[in-house]
Amino acid sequence: MKLSRKVLRFILLLIYLKIHASVAQDYDEPKEEEPASPPPAVEECNGIYVSYEFLSRTKGYPRVKNTTAQSWTFNATATVVNTGADELKAWKIFIGFQHKEILVSASGAVSLDGESFPAAVGNGTYLSGNPQADLKTSIDTAGDFTQMQAKIDLSGTQFGVKPPAVPMPKTIKLVNDGYQCPSPTRKKTSMHICCKKNPKLKAKEVKTKFLPRQNGDLSISYDVTQSYANNYLAQVTLENKSPLGRLDHWNLTWEWMRGEFIYTMKGAYTRNIDYSGCLYGPAGTYYADMDFSKVMNCEKRPTISDLPRERANDTEVGKIPYCCRNGSLLPTIMDPSQSKSVFLVQVFKLPPDLNRTAFYPPEKWKIVGTLNPDYKCGQPIRVDPTKTPDPSGLQATKSALASWQIVCNITKPTKGKSRCCVSFSAYYNESVIPCNTCACGCPDTKKCNPEAPALLLPAEAILVPFENRTIKAKAWAGMKKFHVPRPLPCGDNCGVSINWHVSTDYKGGWSARVTLFNWERMNFENWFTAIQLKKAALGYEKFYSFNGTFLRQLNNTIFFQGLAGASYLLGETNETATAMKVPGKQQSVLTFTKSKTPNINVPGGDGFPSKVLFNGEECALPKRLPIAEGNRLHVNMVQVFVLTLCHFFAHQIRLVFPFL
Repeated sequence: MKLSRKVLRFILLLIYLKIHASVAQDYDEPKEEEPASPPPAVEECNGIYVSYEFLSRTKGYPRVKNTTAQSWTFNATATVVNTGADELKAWKIFIGFQHKEILVSASGAVSLDGESFPAAVGNGTYLSGNPQADLKTSIDTAGDFTQMQAKIDLSGTQFGVKPPAVPMPKTIKLVNDGYQCPSPTRKKTSMHICCKKNPKLKAKEVKTKFLPRQNGDLSISYDVTQSYANNYLAQVTLENKSPLGRLDHWNLTWEWMRGEFIYTMKGAYTRNIDYSGCLYGPAGTYYADMDFSKVMNCEKRPTISDLPRERANDTEVGKIPYCCRNGSLLPTIMDPSQSKSVFLVQVFKLPPDLNRTAFYPPEKWKIVGTLNPDYKCGQPIRVDPTKTPDPSGLQATKSALASWQIVCNITKPTKGKSRCCVSFSAYYNESVIPCNTCACGCPDTKKCNPEAPALLLPAEAILVPFENRTIKAKAWAGMKKFHVPRPLPCGDNCGVSINWHVSTDYKGGWSARVTLFNWERMNFENWFTAIQLKKAALGYEKFYSFNGTFLRQLNNTIFFQGLAGASYLLGETNETATAMKVPGKQQSVLTFTKSKTPNINVPGGDGFPSKVLFNGEECALPKRLPIAEGNRLHVNMVQVFVLTLCHFFAHQIRLVFPFL
């Protein structure tokens, strides 16, 4: 049907008016942004609401047929909302990823692992707010969700979950102190949880606007002590708070977030002395007249180490209390004076932070040592200014201009990530149960089986490195009719191994022998070992060649170290005659009484440790115990008595007739 001219003109007029109205709305009357709205189900929560929503994913490259090896890029959103009556300071959440996820970005948050993105988070990850670290209440903000809510946009890669299945985390939860979280409510593509304050926990009275200092295994304080328009001086203090934690040759890293750079340091140094990042970056443009050859480090993520002991009295880089110990942080139980390290750093700033009160501490802190436990560090938290005695000697107190605390806690090593291991043996079994296969990782598994259990060994085999044990292990298996897998199991690849041998077991007590082997090239100064015996530790009597202490308050732990003059566990050496590696070794016997533990079963498992630590690092334990062979389980006391008398009379005869 043909339209008349009047109808066409009317239609064109309507189109014109519609376009004109749209243009007027866009340019004459700017459209206001809609306020942030609460996520679903938040209305029923009177606490801290945490949610995770899976949004989308696409198939990644390379394209493979194996489902478990196929990568998928995914997008998700995590939300934290304060619907309670108290402000939430420095919020922290845990997302329990479980599909080999690699997190590429997390807007509005930082990882508490101290890692830069992309980061492997297949075992879960802790996230904290940045820049919005605190969430205010609806009461204080008149319901402004921009101040009450933090929204984190997540993107990354995951493996092994083929559509239509949805790769959801195991759990989500708030991990701030004082809050309790139930199990999350789950849906196909989302989960949420409402965490509330523990009613039994008494809130600490906070007299300032800053958070109180927190407890942790390692506490780091970042204190601004002097300030100028374009730079400031900060003191960094590392304190070992763990009774069994330790760091040797520590390396500390952080990340500058606002273009800062390190001009000078005292008490420590950066591993890479490099100023090219300043010269060719924004700092070179702003500080055009600066001689950057005198700048210590311009890296965004510098690596900082302690100075050696011989630089302690150096007037240029030393002369700092608690500095220059070659990176050693001992537990207070060993030496409280050596549980702290301090260094000074002069930091230059860039616009727009050029005033005396603009301070932004570095973030993504991480610290590692040599054969020490792994530490996971949180983000800097603003705390009350640190107070120190006035250096003039007067009875006065000096306060820092601003202070932040970074708390690091020891993490339990995962399978194959240990750096020391334990082998078990006993008087009633001729075989030694060695360290587990790949206890400390297996870099090359082409010629060995990382899943096969370690072969039992004759006692002398633990004195030689794994690559020289093959002949002994196969010969021993042939004698004892043990199964030999093909290919043979891989080695443990551990730098330190400890053998625990149950020597005797009789009516009134028992004894054990502990031997330490150092397969590293480096020496261990002031080493220590801690052993937990769940039931038998109460009967501990003494060490014969070590300095031992029973710590009942630490889960019945026996703490021991070398005697004076024997505090070094020497490194591995090469035997010139045989070209075989020889480990550094120390050994001692310790005795126990059964008067305090009358019902223990030593060969049944009570005589073997449930946890062993070397220099703070938790060692891998065997998965089985030695079992009795025939009738060798019980000691014949008559034979022991006769042998003792024979040794006594032999000794007396040698005294009377020394020429025999």
